Amino acid sequence: MDLVELTPNLHLLRFDVGHAYLWHERDALTLIDTSVPGSGGDIEGAIRSLGFTPRDLRRVIVTHGHEDHHGALAEIAADATVMVHQADAPVVRGEAARQLPERADMPDWEREIFDSLPPIPPVPPARVDQELAGGDVIDFGGGAEVISIPGHTDGSIAIHVPAHRLLFAGDTIAHVDERIMLGVFNVDRPRAVESFRRLADLELAPVCVGHGDPITGDASAGLRRVAAEL
Repeated sequence: MDLVELTPNLHLLRFDVGHAYLWHERDALTLIDTSVPGSGGDIEGAIRSLGFTPRDLRRVIVTHGHEDHHGALAEIAADATVMVHQADAPVVRGEAARQLPERADMPDWEREIFDSLPPIPPVPPARVDQELAGGDVIDFGGGAEVISIPGHTDGSIAIHVPAHRLLFAGDTIAHVDERIMLGVFNVDRPRAVESFRRLADLELAPVCVGHGDPITGDASAGLRRVAAEL
């Protein structure tokens, strides 16, 4: 895992599969996503390297119910408030299976990516303290807005921090090899495209994605170019 400073308040925890992000202000930390099972030690190490302790972790927000995003949740949640969209909360609690498209329905290039993914250990169930819905506001960064962006999964969310022009996009947006694209493995591609376009309407820089590099600079212009071609 690599720890990368994006802004004085924001760090990327770059994992081989499924990134996480730490927002910190004063003595309070917010973690967005947790990567795969077994990542808890790396997350704790990142927290300590920034001069905090795990007790400073106030909240953990899961962008959607895939194991590379909530996989280490049970390892690191402790006293933090765990927040998940109401549609994906049953997956995180172990009450429902993850949502994935049928392999036969994937285009050939996407199926090749799917088949090349490394195996991920089973994810232990984790508690959910607050079920989110679109329009909710979370108390960090001057007010972080929950945007419902179904398509990748039914309960996919983005977290928009307007005061910082910042977006945590989950897997609806990817940025791989300097290419902005719609994320892969969507259970409902038309809804995912609609969600991508909704995010492209925002004024953003940076955009934090689950796979690939954060989009810096004039992120909105790049998103709108891609949205126009979807």
